[in-house]
Parts: sequence; structure tokens; C-alpha cells
Amino acid sequence: MKEKIIKITVILIVLAILIAVATIAYFMLAEIETNILPNDSTYTCNIEQREFMNRNVFILTPKNVEKTDMVILYFHGGSYMAEITNEHWNFLEKVINRTGATVILPDYPLSPKHDYKDVFNMVEPLYNDIVSKIDTNNFIVMGDSAGGGLALALEEKIVKDTEANKNNEYIENNNENTNYKLPKKTILISPWLDVRLENTKIDEVQKLDKDLNKETLKLAGIAYSGKDGLDSYLVNPIDGDLSELNNITIFTGTYDILNPDVHVLEEKAKEQEITINVKEYEGASHIWILKDNDEEKELIEQGFNDLIETLKLN
Repeated sequence: MKEKIIKITVILIVLAILIAVATIAYFMLAEIETNILPNDSTYTCNIEQREFMNRNVFILTPKNVEKTDMVILYFHGGSYMAEITNEHWNFLEKVINRTGATVILPDYPLSPKHDYKDVFNMVEPLYNDIVSKIDTNNFIVMGDSAGGGLALALEEKIVKDTEANKNNEYIENNNENTNYKLPKKTILISPWLDVRLENTKIDEVQKLDKDLNKETLKLAGIAYSGKDGLDSYLVNPIDGDLSELNNITIFTGTYDILNPDVHVLEEKAKEQEITINVKEYEGASHIWILKDNDEEKELIEQGFNDLIETLKLN
């Protein structure tokens, strides 16, 4: 009887290992993309699907309200591993109907098949293409969670690349007229600022966070970092140069394990003599503004209304 139990146990363990290996192999090889779009008959925004560098980019425009000049480049969250969800579509629908904005939503490459280099190889040219066609006084960059980290890292990279181009032009042409092409505003919702998650205060908040798990999130960060990015500011924008950035607003809740790093970033910004406007909500969970539940109804409404006010402020 014991031998039979041992054999069954061994078989179950082997099966579990095979399933785990197959799952990992699938995600390593699979090209994860956003394929499910909202129902056109019920969704109150127009959605145009375009292709940019072999990835989809969705252009959302108002259907039932007057279109304004506001253009929002939005980076969705999902630990750099998940595609655009219904939560994102519904949230952006509400934003567009309150602002009349045009939203540009890139379906950027996802890990573990892709790493941060692949992501920036897509989103930086997209950003440059956008700013070459619009007035940046009407341009806003937004992102939630991992998308918030990506948004901030991208702007830090734009500044760094511009500085490098200035130096090259000065050497070659004695020309220092290169300007930063930064957005009018940057709005980050529960941003993931440091994938290493080494802030000691995170463990305290973990007891309150029902959405995120530190150890699981660290694995996602390692996958996104690839072979050499774990200490790069492109993966951890908390380490980037903030000194040339401006008009950044962060929405964060105290029941979110990513909240402690927001305050670290805030202090680093002060050291670099810039101000980040941190809107902190007691008891709010991770990306609560995007949610639709009765448990956080008042916090969701408060956060969303504050977000719309921030978008509309000159």
C-alpha cells in the first residue's frame, strides 16, 4: 500500500513539474497581445487600431462628446506581463467622456518573451512620432502601475538622450538649440518605481495590500529586466534623473505596497530641486481609481474626480 502511495505521489509531482515547465515555456515563446476590444455598439468611444513597429496602437476618440485638443499617451499596467484589460478600457472611456481627449494606447511588448529593451525600442520612437505631430502644450503622458513606471522612465530617457544630442551638436556645430520635447503634464497612478522592491516599509504595507504580493512582483520585475537591467533606471525610474522633468502628479493609496517608493521618489525629487505633486489617499488600494466596486466607491469617485481636475488644469 505504501509503495502504491509513493508511486502515485511521484507521478503527481512529475506531472506538476511538467505542467509548470510547459507553462513557463509557453509564456517564454508566446507573443502576448491585446486581442479583445470593447463592443463597438456599447462602448462610447471610437477605437482605431493601427500598427507601429509590428505592434498594435489603439487610438481612442470621443463618440458622444465634443473632441478637445488634449492628447493623452497612456501606458497600461500589468506587471509588464499582462495585456490591456477591460478595467483599462472602461477607465479610459470615462476619462475621454469627461475631457474630450484623444487617447493613444500602445500595446507594447510584454515579458517574459520581451524585456525592457524591446519595450523602449517601441515606445520611444512612438513617443517621438507623436510629439513631432502635435503641440506638446496639449500633450499628457499617463500610466498606471508598471505603465506608470514606464512613463517616468521614458521621460528620463528622453532628457538623457536630448542631453547627449546637445553635446554632439555642440562639438560638431557649436549648436545648443536642441530642446526637450516633454509633455505638458505627467500623471502616474500607483506607479511601480523600483522592481527590486527593497524598501523596508513595503513589508509593513503588504499586510494591508489585497492586490499585490511582493515576491510574485519581484519575479515579474526580474523577467522584465532581462539579463542586464535589474539596476537600470529604465527599469527602476526611482534612480533616474528627475532634474529636468516638471508637472508630475502621482496618485497613490496607502494600502498599496508600491506606495512607500513614491515617498522615496518625492524626496529624491526635492534633492534635485523639483516638486512632485503627490496625491495620497488613506485606505486606497493599488490602482483603485481604475476599479469599479462598492468597497472603495467613495475613494474611487474622489480619486477619479481629482484626476479629471488635474487633467483639465492649465
